[in-house]
Order: sequence, then C-alpha cells, then structure tokens
Amino acid sequence: MHEPKAIRPDVFWIGVNDRETDLFEGVWPLPRGVSYNSYLICDEKVVLVDTVKDKSAVSYIRKIKELAGGRNVDYLVVNHMEPDHSGAIRQVRDEFPGVTIVGNAKTAKYLADFYGITDGIQVITDGETLCTGRHTLQFFLVPMVHWPETMVTYDQTDKILFSMDAFGGFGALDGGIFDDEVDIEYYEEEALRYFSNIVGKYSAMVQNAIAKLKGLEIRAIAPTHGPVWRKNPGKIVELYDRWSRHVAEPGVVLVYGSMYGNTERMMEAVARGITEAGCPTVRIHNVSRSHVSYIIRDAWRYKALVIGAPTYDTGIYPPMNHLLNLLESKKLKNRVAGLFGTFLWSGGGVKGMQEVIQKLGWDQVQPVIEARGAPTAEDLKNCMNLGRAVVARVRETCPG
Repeated sequence: MHEPKAIRPDVFWIGVNDRETDLFEGVWPLPRGVSYNSYLICDEKVVLVDTVKDKSAVSYIRKIKELAGGRNVDYLVVNHMEPDHSGAIRQVRDEFPGVTIVGNAKTAKYLADFYGITDGIQVITDGETLCTGRHTLQFFLVPMVHWPETMVTYDQTDKILFSMDAFGGFGALDGGIFDDEVDIEYYEEEALRYFSNIVGKYSAMVQNAIAKLKGLEIRAIAPTHGPVWRKNPGKIVELYDRWSRHVAEPGVVLVYGSMYGNTERMMEAVARGITEAGCPTVRIHNVSRSHVSYIIRDAWRYKALVIGAPTYDTGIYPPMNHLLNLLESKKLKNRVAGLFGTFLWSGGGVKGMQEVIQKLGWDQVQPVIEARGAPTAEDLKNCMNLGRAVVARVRETCPG
C-alpha cells in the first residue's frame, strides 16, 4: 500500500492501489490493478480532493488523519461522482464532522441519489473560486467527460490541475506515483485502453474540455487513476487531444474469428500480404480470445482495421458482432477497413460486417473476400492482395 507522497510541500497524494479487483466496472480487465487517486491540501483550511472506493476507506481515513495532524477536514471537493471516487464520502463525513462538500448542481443531485446526502453541500458554478489560505482553487465544469457532473479543479497557486478521470488510466502505481518514476510506456498504453473504452465515445466533449482549459498554466496534472504528470504534463494532454480527434498512427489491426480453421487460414494470408507490403506494425487478435478492450485500444491507435469471421446463424459471428457493436457505440471515426470471411449453406456474415463499416463511415478497401467452405488458392491470393491494398491505403491517408 502506498503511503502519502508530497506533490508540493502542502499538497499530498493519498490514493490507494487496488490489486484485487479483476474487472473495472465489472467489464474491463485489470491485469495489473488500478489506482484510486485522492489528494489532500493542508492549508489554513484542509481540503480533500475526491475520495476512493469504499473498500479502501479504512487505510484511506488513516492517511488523512496522519497528514491533517488532528485538524478537521474543512472541504471535500467532488470532481466526479462515480463510486470508485465517491465511495468513501460517507466515511469522510462520519470521521470529519462539519466537512463541506463542494460540487456543482448535478453533483448535489447525485449525492442524494447515491448516498442520501442533501446537507452540507456548497454548490459552485463554472469558473468559481475558493480560497483556502495560500491556495486558491478554481472549478471548471467539463460535462460528459464522461458523466454529466464532471468537473476539474485548478490550483491557481501551484498550477496543479486535479483532472478527475480525464488524463488517467488503468494500472496500479508500482512504487512511484509520478510520470518520471514509473514505466511510462506501460501507463500510456493503459491510458489509451482506458480512454478508448470508457471516455472515447465522448470525444467531442473531451475536445471541448481541452479547449476550455487551454489558457491555464499547468505544471502538474493529478488525475484520479494512474500517475501524476509532473515532468511532462503536456504529453498526456497531447495524447488525449489526438485520441479524441481520432488521429491514428500508421499500422494495421487484424481481427479474426474462426470455428474450424478456415477463416484463420485467410487471416494468415492477409497478414502475409500486410507484411510483404512493408508494414511492420500489425497487431493480430483472435476475437474469441482477446478481450475486446485490447482490440478497441488497438483500433483507436492504428489507422486500419481488417476483420474476418465466419457466418453464424445467417449473421455475424457472435464475438465479432459484439466487437462491432461496441465500435459503433463508441463512434470511432476515420479508419481504413478490410473485410473477409467464410460461409457454407448460407451467407450473411460478411454482409452484416459490411453494413456496420458503412454506418461508421470508414474507408473500405477492396477486395472483399467471402469463401464458400474452405478457402481456395484464389481466395488466399485475394486475401494477400487485400493485405497489400490496406497498407497502400494507410500510406495514402496516414503519412509517416
């Protein structure tokens, strides 16, 4: 368990690591856990910024008491009401009587809905400030990043942006809490997996938030998950900007499903065509074995998505159908697509996949290959041609 760590002399990280929960929100795998970040400002007034999941409340309350040195907590700023960040609110109120909860009007509504709390709330408006002594906190509403009540808190004094879920990611914090003391490449990958699966649907709102905060001088970004960005806070903002504009890197994600090996043979031919065309970045996923969160992450990162699967019950192969439904829901844009598949007594799988690609408005590359039963030599040749054609389109539309 992490002990408190100073971000500034009177500003502390007091979060907790969760290495026991297997699925975030009951959906997304956490192979290396997740952190719930909370922050304490020990000023003339003691200010708590967000809390943690209720299961961690005992150790969390201990940290607050040790740092506060017997003083009461005066304010609890609630940037986001999701229970992994608001779960310990009741315990905080019990341990620190008279604490004032600071949030916007929607926060107040959700406090009543989740916890039956209707008193001791200071409702703030967009841009409002709160002076706590040395620090002046300013609140900015950023609705739908990714809940209606979401807001961020900016410390005008130390130039710290307490950004709630924005700019965060999966992964418990392994020893350090700052971007310059952890394996930042791992956390960037997990930040993308978090963004693409949870926040990506609200990309337009993310762009609005980035534009709104653009004029602030930011020396550190302190999110509610993942590392605190102090060495290069602009890096995670730049990544969020790219991801929310659906800007892709050159590369191909090849996703397939196969019941008896026939579609897998076609996938291998497509992969050979991709590599022979000189594309070194290809990520292959068996849609029945890779969790969709990793496939969506890669689809968000790379320009092309090539999908292949057999027809199943005259329609799309169920695991592929699940993936495509999620991609459609998350509104991923500006991608190159390739299609292949198999059928025997009835088609429908490739047609169904094609309809989803058309709804998404992706740039579909020819040829589309649909083999009857086992793929013929001609089918496999066409699959190689599809791989080459996808790479050519990537080069046209994604320079570099």
